[in-house]
Amino acid sequence: MRIAIGSDHAGYRLKEFLRAELAEQRHDLRDFGAHSPERVDYPDIAIPLARSVVAGEADLGIVVCSNGVGVSIAANKVPGGRAALCHDAWSAARARAHTNANILALGGLTIGEQVALDVVRAFLSNEFEGGRHARRVAKIEALDSEYARD
Repeated sequence: MRIAIGSDHAGYRLKEFLRAELAEQRHDLRDFGAHSPERVDYPDIAIPLARSVVAGEADLGIVVCSNGVGVSIAANKVPGGRAALCHDAWSAARARAHTNANILALGGLTIGEQVALDVVRAFLSNEFEGGRHARRVAKIEALDSEYARD
């Protein structure tokens, strides 16, 4: 699977852990940074990552900041970006199956490595169910079109 991954400085450690685990599983990764624990602004990572996912350059994305909120807000500003902040595997599975989330947001300072890995695995191993959920996602996509800027 092609996965876009990125973090700010606060999420760097968790991002690096996840990147190594995903590389070991032979996923095709594109790392949007940060490339060190030096301070960076999370929108500078989350927005290009979300654009890459929406453009189809990656199948899914994973973004990490201190608590996951900033990166999820930034990624959700990109039309077509559907970032879900998840703290457990059940939520991650639901985010994919029911809301067709295409970006997983995590809090690098709020979740442990092994729990984060379980969350990532659940996110990556589930697919959108469609059906009754498709109507709801279509309403969100209509907002994307309404507010999209060139």
